[in-house]
Amino acid sequence: MAGKVALVTGGARGLGAATARSMSAAGARVFVLDRHHPDPAAQLDERISFLVGDVTDLDSMTQAVETISREAGRLDIVIANAGVVARGATLRVSSPATVDRLFDVNVAGALNTVRAALPALVESRGRLVLISSVFAFVNGAGTIPYAMSKAAVEQLGRGLRVELARHGISVTTAYFAMINTDMIRQSVDEDPAAQALLDTQPRFLRKRISPEEAAGAIVGGLRRRRPRVFRPRRWAGVSGLRGLLAPSLDSQLARDVNVQDILGRLDAREGEDLLTS
Repeated sequence: MAGKVALVTGGARGLGAATARSMSAAGARVFVLDRHHPDPAAQLDERISFLVGDVTDLDSMTQAVETISREAGRLDIVIANAGVVARGATLRVSSPATVDRLFDVNVAGALNTVRAALPALVESRGRLVLISSVFAFVNGAGTIPYAMSKAAVEQLGRGLRVELARHGISVTTAYFAMINTDMIRQSVDEDPAAQALLDTQPRFLRKRISPEEAAGAIVGGLRRRRPRVFRPRRWAGVSGLRGLLAPSLDSQLARDVNVQDILGRLDAREGEDLLTS
């Protein structure tokens, strides 16, 4: 990481801020792009600079990359981290406006970040990280739009890994479960129905990690140019067996009386699927 120039989107807090700090500690110069005020702790780091921008606006992202190239002379690493999640609800009662906004940030935002950064990454034979989720392959009942968006990010990472190989660019897709961030606290911990639905999952799959642990996994994946990073690590095995496990688990969830009762509670939330980030 020493001497590299990096961009982290959605880096004012949470996982993005932790990743920026980890990369800076490893010797990189980091530019953080966000619509929010940065983490006060990060402002004390002389290797971290802050840009105001919006990943849903391609022109905004292009301007950000131009600013970085002008100030730092290059761009070696891009981490498309910006993302949002909606309060749990069934798709039947989900607000179209909320769903559209979620896809604007999670999917179009990742695409805009990639499009804006690719010329610089081609020049530096750089590295790209996309933040997906275990919800890319876990049944997304109760949060279908979010799960769909992370499955889309997974496909973006897989395709880009092949398309960009001839340019010497590595693409890492990161799969995380529950990270202790404000986003998870607001969307899960403060929502009894969402917590109850999560509790139907096997206990060994409910382990939470800190933003710092997830950030360390990202930096480790970057150093080794790994195509995939999983935390907790046990999710790598679940992903590997998804073709065998998913059909039977889906059938089990469809028959589970407790799960159906929880989904009934989420089915009564018309207009309540607010976004958190």
